[in-house]
Amino acid sequence: MIKSLVSFLLKSLPRTFLQRISKPFFYLISFFYRGNNVNCPVCNSSFSNFFPYGREARENALCTKCLSLERHRLLYIFLRDIKKITNKNVKVLHIAPEICLIKKFERIKNFEYVTADLDSPLADIKMDIHNMPFDDNNFDLIICNHVLEHVEDDILALKEIKRVLKKEGYGIIMIPFYYPIPEITLEDDSIKEPEEREKVFGQSDHLRKYGKDFKKRFELSGMEVEVIRPDNILNSEKISKYGIKNSDLIISVFK
Repeated sequence: MIKSLVSFLLKSLPRTFLQRISKPFFYLISFFYRGNNVNCPVCNSSFSNFFPYGREARENALCTKCLSLERHRLLYIFLRDIKKITNKNVKVLHIAPEICLIKKFERIKNFEYVTADLDSPLADIKMDIHNMPFDDNNFDLIICNHVLEHVEDDILALKEIKRVLKKEGYGIIMIPFYYPIPEITLEDDSIKEPEEREKVFGQSDHLRKYGKDFKKRFELSGMEVEVIRPDNILNSEKISKYGIKNSDLIISVFK
């Protein structure tokens, strides 16, 4: 019953509203998920399982304490253990910031941490990703997680990311994939009805369904692109322990 309610709320309520009200609700649910089978590296909490989550509920997905999802845990592990960025003095831009990562990154003393978004009440700066209000060569790291499927021109957005990145900086991009993954990224403005758009694109507010050509597509921005799979950086035991999905890819972009 709880899974059905969560699925209904995700489909019915604006994400900005959900971000404000969901944490106390899920914190109470944590009581029913006590255990040590999985661990959230973001808040270092352990559970019997992560909570099922999503429009079509994914099993073992949501940390009910900090609200991290599979992709957030993978991103944090990558930055902490692979890039070891949490030990460096860096200027970070976090586009469309997630509540679980905001609190974590704000506590890192050597981060100069800036959050920005067009609509989110969680962000410091209101901005359009197509025309960011920052000087060239400004940030060491840019995080852009499940954003590009929502924007009018994803290549222009990537060009803006390239512009505001420092020469030795890099961006971490994550995008959703829906099966079956098409060969070529799908865009179709003629599909108007929300129900049909959700069926075709995964969500009614998505403007494209990324295909297997996403790397070549992103390279049109003029940036170098590296794709990192979870099993490139973690063994199977840790992937299971952190509740990470193999479909969650880290796309690292460089000037």
